[in-house]
Amino acid sequence: MEAPNSPQEPFLRHVETDVLIPKMMREKAKELCAEKVTAFNHCCKETGFLMVFKCREQNAALKECLTVHYRDSAFFEECKQEYIKEKLEFQRTGVAAKNRSQKLPTSM
Repeated sequence: MEAPNSPQEPFLRHVETDVLIPKMMREKAKELCAEKVTAFNHCCKETGFLMVFKCREQNAALKECLTVHYRDSAFFEECKQEYIKEKLEFQRTGVAAKNRSQKLPTSM
């Protein structure tokens, strides 16, 4: 799915290329397909147990949107570069990306 790491890029472990980067891709794809996610969720909430039958159209549209992103090699590369950037920043600071975005407390 991807070319070997170039000399400028840090080595990526198997778990990073096969688990962590795809996880990032799924999260970003859900954001990019937000309208279809919302439509599917709304349908499921309204139909309850019948959602398997009643929400096929919304489910198919959602799957199609997500699959387009999952199969896009440029999207994988974009997510990989973002992952590398976050990894290098963590190695430099010791602070995870999710914790970095939190505001520091200010004294009054």
